[in-house]
Amino acid sequence: MHVLVINAGSSSLKAAVIDAATGERLTELTADLPAGSSDHRTKMHPFMLQLREKVRGISLSGVGHRVVHGGADFDGAVRLNEAVEEKIEALSDLAPLHNPVHLAAIRLARELWPDLAHFAAFDTAFHHSLPRRAQTYALPRDLIREYDIRRYGFHGLSHRYVAGRAATFLRDDYRNLRLISCHLGNGCSVTAIEFGRSIETSMGMTPLEGLVMGTRSGDLDPGIPAYLHRKTGLEPHEIDKLLNRESGLAGLSGAGHDMRHILEQSTAGDPDCQLALQVFTHRLRKYIGAYAAVMGGVDAIIFTGGIGENSSIVRHRAAQRLDYLGAVIDEDKNHSAQLTVTEDVVDFSRSHSRVKLLAIRTDEQLAIARDCAKLLRNEDEVNTLPSIPIAVSARHCHLTRETLDQLYGPGYELTVKKWLSQPGQFAAEETVTVVGPRNRIERVRILGPLRSVDQIEISRTDEFFLGVDAPVRESGKVENTPGCQLLGPQGSVDLEDGLICAWRHIHMTPTDAERFGVQDRDTVEVTVNDAERGLTFGNVLIRVSPDYKLEMHIDTDEGNAAEIDSGDAGVLQATGQRGTLRRRATMAT
Repeated sequence: MHVLVINAGSSSLKAAVIDAATGERLTELTADLPAGSSDHRTKMHPFMLQLREKVRGISLSGVGHRVVHGGADFDGAVRLNEAVEEKIEALSDLAPLHNPVHLAAIRLARELWPDLAHFAAFDTAFHHSLPRRAQTYALPRDLIREYDIRRYGFHGLSHRYVAGRAATFLRDDYRNLRLISCHLGNGCSVTAIEFGRSIETSMGMTPLEGLVMGTRSGDLDPGIPAYLHRKTGLEPHEIDKLLNRESGLAGLSGAGHDMRHILEQSTAGDPDCQLALQVFTHRLRKYIGAYAAVMGGVDAIIFTGGIGENSSIVRHRAAQRLDYLGAVIDEDKNHSAQLTVTEDVVDFSRSHSRVKLLAIRTDEQLAIARDCAKLLRNEDEVNTLPSIPIAVSARHCHLTRETLDQLYGPGYELTVKKWLSQPGQFAAEETVTVVGPRNRIERVRILGPLRSVDQIEISRTDEFFLGVDAPVRESGKVENTPGCQLLGPQGSVDLEDGLICAWRHIHMTPTDAERFGVQDRDTVEVTVNDAERGLTFGNVLIRVSPDYKLEMHIDTDEGNAAEIDSGDAGVLQATGQRGTLRRRATMAT
């Protein structure tokens, strides 16, 4: 399946025809657009005509376009139509340097290839999984709601791609890993990817926040723009230009934004270039440490993008003092690392390093081509039958043999109070008291049978009541989660970890999964139909096992918020109008 991928910028246009299955480039075109004109269509038109001639004779299946800002509307690749174009245009205020250019290219390409399906893939889509604590700015809530002010994140296509490559290289599923991805180019961002989901990222509402970049300042004291206005008389649009086009490496060094030139000049003794390099790598290392803390550890740190892939000096400066994390750099491997099309991942950590340091060649164009191919194959579509029962899960705990012995006495056997819908599982008569830093919760039901790991599943309300910070986790993943004390009739146990807020999920058998068209650990979205308001649950996890019975589980808080009771039912439903890669489920109540 050959996909034409177009990445249009204000000063350049890049395009390639890619075999989505193999990644092979059948042809490529890179063109520098004339400067000075704000008419993006006019600037691009002769080069798009050249592109049409270049791909003539190649059987194309579709056209994929990169779009920087998808806002809150787009959480995956989408088939383009007039309604989607209008939404992209409406987001231009959030990405004034990018979205208008992308839109001009989209409209021109749809005219030149009218018989092909066109798709948009968004840099912001991967970050839709950011938890509210990571999305939210500390501004008045009315302003946030009225103007959709939140952190969106960018470079998602690259972060998602290199996370997948890292997992393949490490011979693991990326949904089992905690990764820190550092995309370092003219634009730079860092993302914390915990078990397949973006949970923190350095860019925010616009691509200006975060790391020092080629011409962008990155993080800045919010008081500085007002101070500059008072002292210099600069107007808002002038300050915006200053922060986006005249700052960063270029502003600090006075030698331009090209890291290669800055490295040369710093080696030659230029103090401004030396400071620019130090500020750049200092902030990068600071973010790496912060994101390791957010996830409670890390399995691999990835360097990608033009700088991350090619600059051994930047990688050295960023990674040289990460031994405390278990990331130990091998300087020889780092210095000799050369990424190619065939060798696109290099491990430059020492053999005993617990955390792998990886340089990975990113390929956003291939990521776009694959997203388009999935939509062309209708992989976002699912069957709508049968209906899926919903269960509202109250707080409960799963215990090990050792813990039960300490709480109830050696050899104690649980008493079945009620068999649950999932085969072989039951709610026991026995309960425990869960003690947190602030309060305790009594009569927390034990579920059987016993497990190999202690796990206490609570709601957000319980989390704040106990005074803990419990992450949203897939069942069984309790590493680096908060602990608590458990009290039983015969004793107590101090758990080092085990408290989680369970990731909302749907149990199903392999037969069910085949029928619905989903796979184990896919994520779906759940829309609750309500006459007065709509409510959508995102990131609902699919779990597949022969031992499961078809059922969706949400916690008490979510059930109350959605006014859902156990016994309500839902159906999986594709949403062709939005064309998202993540399948959706509509719950009928």
